[in-house]
Amino acid sequence: MIPAAPIPMQHAPLQAPPAPRWQQLWREAVRDPRELLDLLGLDPAALTLSDEAAAQFPLRVPRGFIARMRRGDPDDPLLRQVLPLDAEMTPMPGFGLDAVGDGAAKAGNGVIRKYRGRALLVATGSCAVNCRYCFRRHFPYADETAAAGGWREAIELIRADDSIDEVILSGGDPWSLATAKLAELTDALATVPHLRRLRVHTRLPVVLPERVDAALLEWVARLPWPLTVVLHANHANEFDPSVDAALGRLRQAGANLPGFTLLNQAVLLRGVNDNVDALADLSERGYRAGVLPYYLHQLDRVQGAAHFEVPDEQARALHRALAARLSGYLVPRLVREVAGDPGKRPL
Repeated sequence: MIPAAPIPMQHAPLQAPPAPRWQQLWREAVRDPRELLDLLGLDPAALTLSDEAAAQFPLRVPRGFIARMRRGDPDDPLLRQVLPLDAEMTPMPGFGLDAVGDGAAKAGNGVIRKYRGRALLVATGSCAVNCRYCFRRHFPYADETAAAGGWREAIELIRADDSIDEVILSGGDPWSLATAKLAELTDALATVPHLRRLRVHTRLPVVLPERVDAALLEWVARLPWPLTVVLHANHANEFDPSVDAALGRLRQAGANLPGFTLLNQAVLLRGVNDNVDALADLSERGYRAGVLPYYLHQLDRVQGAAHFEVPDEQARALHRALAARLSGYLVPRLVREVAGDPGKRPL
């Protein structure tokens, strides 16, 4: 009896594992201003939409963030933060490309040194949402990102200066990096003996809460330093149950890190939060989500953002009214960043 020939094994083609859900949602972000307005039931002809502004600084906004905007309302405070308008193209005296002196404070590839004891790493130029008032909208990310060269130059610069005890991950948005890339960075930082604290400035838990996934939470939980996460929300409507849940997961992951803190910094923006009710609602809504108010920034005078500016006297009056209404721990510090100052300047 002749044995039957063996049946060849059929191997399924190898497939790359699916991307994390947050990355898929990021890829699906709206990039066309007219599509955004159509989703909100708004007529582009009724708004001073600027194709030129969108070409210079492209629109990008996740659909989950769009879902928190009010349909049919051209003055929605979330829409106003992301929609490119003609006003951006009007040159204004005193508004420039580098509003906060980042250029003069560059200490090495992707490292900015402004304040004693702290080094800011521009970890990436990417963000999940492009805010029209962003003070780094003209920043040369292609040349000034710490990721270039696998972080080596940035890490060695920090290692060489033992006065640096805190590193601030910024960008862009550092949590737009894949978690493996974040771990590569913090593993390298962990070899610097004089670091005592890590701070992350991020908008992703607010605009794309799905970013706070199991991999990121594991990264948080194994960090060797106290962690402060500084969020960025300007209006109470930016919070919803998905954001609350993401922040709850973050707090749980950070529970064993001494000093783990969630803070919020906002920018005072005309037409978004320039009244005491909006500011009070923001502080109280953030606090319900476990976030303490930190700073209320006067607008950084970057070219293209002048239409958001609130005069200093109005800002001070709003801050006094806010302090009269809320408990002290709910009142953010009203500040301005001035190039060359040793810290934020109180107003």
